[in-house]
Amino acid sequence: MKKIITGTWAVGKQIINVKLSIIIFKEDESHIVFCPALNLTGYGDSDPEALQSFEVVLGEYFNYTTNKKTLETDLEKMGWNLGKSMRKPATPPDMSYLLNHNEDFRNIFNNHAFRKEDTRVAIPVFV
Repeated sequence: MKKIITGTWAVGKQIINVKLSIIIFKEDESHIVFCPALNLTGYGDSDPEALQSFEVVLGEYFNYTTNKKTLETDLEKMGWNLGKSMRKPATPPDMSYLLNHNEDFRNIFNNHAFRKEDTRVAIPVFV
């Protein structure tokens, strides 16, 4: 299932679209959407509710980091390759990097049944 996650966090009209993997799993009775490349989580009573929660969290993350001007630094700390032009766009770290560097993702991978989906996400330009 391909999704486009968008929101109102873009700075003006300058955005970059990136492909992100989201991990969807269930823990107890909660449905959880986790994005290891951003270390963000949404949850709910169903997959659609968890995805909607994730979109809110994602929007808050981009609003906060763009307002504080920390988005670029934050993404670099999480292993992103930040291209400085539209010809070399930002790319998230690959799954093997995330398994080695993200303890939450490693725990989900090793201890939960999950499914992975790829989605395109519009992120603000960090200039």
